[in-house]
Amino acid sequence: MARNAAERPMEVGPSADGLRLRIRWADGHVSQWQPRRLRIECPCAGCVDELTGQRVLRPESVPADVSPLEITYVGRYALRFRWSDGHDTGIYPFAFLREICPCPRCRSRQGGSGAGDSSVT
Repeated sequence: MARNAAERPMEVGPSADGLRLRIRWADGHVSQWQPRRLRIECPCAGCVDELTGQRVLRPESVPADVSPLEITYVGRYALRFRWSDGHDTGIYPFAFLREICPCPRCRSRQGGSGAGDSSVT
């Protein structure tokens, strides 16, 4: 389950322009990612070494036009994406998605290391 109510998505879907994935959180914050960036951030064992935590997915192997074909909730704690490149094993916990929010406010808290490059707060 989400650690707190702020980590619970209220809306998940495409941005108004259809170019990004948008999540509106319970606390009103809005995160938006370019789909490819979110795919590259996949936390599954096939993309991140389970023992070392090192990313093994090569970003250049992810197509520029990758997009989510299906988004499903996993219990009350995560989202699972079925991607157009065939990948579907990644479970993205809500807390993880908040941690990698690419908006300027979140990036400043992360020391500028947010995933992606498009967001609205």
